[in-house]
Amino acid sequence: MIAIVDYGIGNLRSVEKALQQVGAKASVTADPAVLDEAHGVVLPGVGAFGDGMTRLRARQLVDPVLRQVERRKPLLGICLGMQLLFEESDEMGLHQGLGLLPGRVARFPEGELKVPHIGWNQLWRAGPGPEMALLDGIPHGAHAYFVHSYCAAPEEPGDVLAKTDYGLEFASVVGRGRIFGAQFHPEKSQDVGLRLLGNFADMVAGAGGSPQP
Repeated sequence: MIAIVDYGIGNLRSVEKALQQVGAKASVTADPAVLDEAHGVVLPGVGAFGDGMTRLRARQLVDPVLRQVERRKPLLGICLGMQLLFEESDEMGLHQGLGLLPGRVARFPEGELKVPHIGWNQLWRAGPGPEMALLDGIPHGAHAYFVHSYCAAPEEPGDVLAKTDYGLEFASVVGRGRIFGAQFHPEKSQDVGLRLLGNFADMVAGAGGSPQP
């Protein structure tokens, strides 16, 4: 079972339906006990970084999410959820993230680009490695649907699985070990999004993460 973290923001039901469409058992939850019982976790989200972290803390979900990572369960962050995987963001002040991946989140350059970045854009695969299984079957240059004003700058180049060009290159898919993130919305990206979610579900099925003893 894949637990979709409900912290009050995000396209939760659409993500749940998309996972179910690829054959995964998925459940939207804010219950730490359900997270403990799950075999994989999806952290969705839309909106501001600081608000996202505030809501996670208010619902006492930060430690339960981190606990699943410690148990080596696959984790997928989507849109804001991907950004929260990083150490910090300067969105409306400086805010600390989950710190699961080294790097920070910053706004697209003012005056140079149309912000927010909304619409279809391409995914350019970045390199080899076992984490690239998340992109199995997704062609180099495939299109996905984006809605965001901020983007992540991973500190480690090896954490970047795919890049997207929006006047500048930014990390659109990231991964390290069993921690993954997609800046685009898989649930809105038709076949490409469903393929990524299906690949993640396959990883969950084969991961052997440790559920609650």
